[in-house]
Amino acid sequence: MVKNPDVLRVVTYNIHKSRGLDGRIRPERIAKVLQKLNADIISLQEVWSYKEGPLRKDQARFFSEELKLTCCVGETRKYRGGIYGNIILTRFPVLLTKTYDLTVVQREERGSLRADLDIQPVGLVHVFNIHLGTGYFERKRQAQKLIDVTLLKNPDLKGTRLVMGDFNEWTLGLTTKFLQEQFRSVDAVTVHPVKTFPGLMPMLPLDHIYFDSAFKLERLTIYRSPLALIASDHLPVVADFEQNVASAKQESVSTAVSG
Repeated sequence: MVKNPDVLRVVTYNIHKSRGLDGRIRPERIAKVLQKLNADIISLQEVWSYKEGPLRKDQARFFSEELKLTCCVGETRKYRGGIYGNIILTRFPVLLTKTYDLTVVQREERGSLRADLDIQPVGLVHVFNIHLGTGYFERKRQAQKLIDVTLLKNPDLKGTRLVMGDFNEWTLGLTTKFLQEQFRSVDAVTVHPVKTFPGLMPMLPLDHIYFDSAFKLERLTIYRSPLALIASDHLPVVADFEQNVASAKQESVSTAVSG
């Protein structure tokens, strides 16, 4: 994808442990998809990093080295002897990282990773990478955790906020309502919902990007190259923002399907 050097490009992508629709774990395919996107900030969910053996098994470090980006890791649980969870890849200086536990009792461990980035000329940006559960009541509990003053409503957050990830919510649930009250959403400024799952024939809008009103969204893309259609069971969501966040006015945006 061609990128305007004057925009801030953000991507969220559930990579399904790099397991494609053919059942094979191929982080090389995910890396090639991400290289095509040429993003400044990438939030990935379901990343498995196993330290033993070849580099490709340590997916967080593999993506970092292949893309030449700084990697922040937010572990949610152990998986087959490795670290499993969310990561943020970025070309900007990282000032701080923090992991939040969003786990609900008797459900799979879930979490959020926050990275504070120094983005010039924007300034301080708090990036949250979130992966919520699949149960309705589970997400209600997680929404309450998101609202807490220790997380998205933390008064110590002095910069602008970007919130993205796999929210596993395809209806107007409590999480969606809260986030749409607090932030602008790429869904709210497009004609059609951002459907990203399942990849070959997406029917459900699970993956979202929310942002403070200081950002101006220029373009939204659901990336559907032949490789992206098989590399994971989700499709990447790509958002281009103006780098100048002085204006809070939201203009109309175009939606594209890229191949």
